[in-house]
Amino acid sequence: MAQLNYSDIIQTLISDYSTSGGSYAGEVQSDVIFDTKNDRYQLVNIGWNGQRRIYGCVMQMDIINGKIWIQHNGTEIDFAEELVASGVPKQDIVIGFHTPFIRKMTEYAVGL
Repeated sequence: MAQLNYSDIIQTLISDYSTSGGSYAGEVQSDVIFDTKNDRYQLVNIGWNGQRRIYGCVMQMDIINGKIWIQHNGTEIDFAEELVASGVPKQDIVIGFHTPFIRKMTEYAVGL
C-alpha cells in the first residue's frame, strides 16, 4: 500500500475550499498559505467588505509528529471527516482546537 502524503491531502482540501467562494461580499480574497518546510497550512481571508476590514484565519492544519492537527476550523465543513474520506486514518487526526480532555471523547487521536 502506498504511503499517503498528508501534505498533499491538506493542500488539496484547503485549495478546493478556497475556490468554492466565501461568505463575504466586497473585495475579499481567500489566500492559501502553505509552509511545507514546517508543515503548516492555512487559509486566510483578507480584504474589504465596504468600510469594514476583513482579515482572519479561516482554517489551519499542521502536521506534527506524523499526525494532522486541525488547529482551527472556521467553516461549517467537518474537515476531520474530509481527511478520513481522503484515506487518513482517524488515529492520525488530532482536533487541536479541543482540549485534551475533550479529545479523549472523540474517535480521533488525543495528541502526540
